[in-house]
Amino acid sequence: MENMGLAAGTPEGFWLGKKVLITGHTGFKGSWLALWLRRQGAVVTGISLPPLTKPSLFELAKVAELVESHICDVRDGVALAEVLAAARPAIVFHLAAQPLVRASYREPLQTFATNVQGTANLLEAVRKTNDVRVLVVVTTDKVYRNDSDDAYPYRETDALGGIDPYSASKAAAELVVTGYKDAFLAARGVAVASARAGNVIGGGDWSEDRLLPDAVRAWGVGRVLRVRSPLAVRPWQHVLEPLYGYLRLAERLWDAPQLAGPYNFGPPTDQAATVREVIELARGAYGSGEVEWAGNTDGPHEAHWLALEVAKARGVLGIKPRWSLSQAIERSMRWYLEQSRGASAAELCAADIDAYEAAR
Repeated sequence: MENMGLAAGTPEGFWLGKKVLITGHTGFKGSWLALWLRRQGAVVTGISLPPLTKPSLFELAKVAELVESHICDVRDGVALAEVLAAARPAIVFHLAAQPLVRASYREPLQTFATNVQGTANLLEAVRKTNDVRVLVVVTTDKVYRNDSDDAYPYRETDALGGIDPYSASKAAAELVVTGYKDAFLAARGVAVASARAGNVIGGGDWSEDRLLPDAVRAWGVGRVLRVRSPLAVRPWQHVLEPLYGYLRLAERLWDAPQLAGPYNFGPPTDQAATVREVIELARGAYGSGEVEWAGNTDGPHEAHWLALEVAKARGVLGIKPRWSLSQAIERSMRWYLEQSRGASAAELCAADIDAYEAAR
């Protein structure tokens, strides 16, 4: 992972030697982000709970060997502040979260404590240091108030809300971010932005109740994949798409803190796709697999239609998706297949990053 590849549009050498802190670095997106930042020469510190899945990308790609890793719960404000003060990061990416809608129904208090109080703890720790210059808080596309399920792409100026505990907790976290930014951090020159990304896919995700991980688990042992809500529409994208957006956002905020605020990251609205379309593409890329299509009768409410307007990220940050949905799914399923046959997870991630950096 010592290749110092740079994403197109990245100022040459920007990340070299930069001290960066990632919360949630043992998770799926956090592990990919840590790998990418290390390739670009950043000095990375991570704060997170132990990996929640077995296997995990964090362990398979040996991320702990590349970063200074701290096992710490963001709900513990004292411990979090101590790690941040010792690391003295210039840039912070906050990804630590309880990230699953259905899990939030089972454990609502844990979800609110992690996603709201954990975010407040981080912001308070940043407020008490003089080192942080840029803070990117990752939330979700589900922060928007979805009252009607209309086919409407949400914009950064739309009202926040949430029917389920996960969505509500993330919307509340956005209010905490705005409160700290406006009351404390902006006046001290800390650029604070929130990043609202659509549904991500990619190799190395083994989370529960995620579409492609569920498919890989089922098809890998010859089981039928049972799919709920096959007609639900989501803004699917490869994990490298929003991660590049987070990196580019941090780079722009470094010299232009006035650009702070919320940003959507996702595919163009007309490229949002149904669950069924994603599974059919995944089955084709995997080469086999049986599917049982079912209605959403076995679980709590989830939005039927969800998409994002990403004009702000395109106009302000100069980014646009590089991989189509079919390319994203093909690369994801190939990652799982090759890893199951013994390929190195770290090398598979490096190959995907190389391909993404080369894409235009």
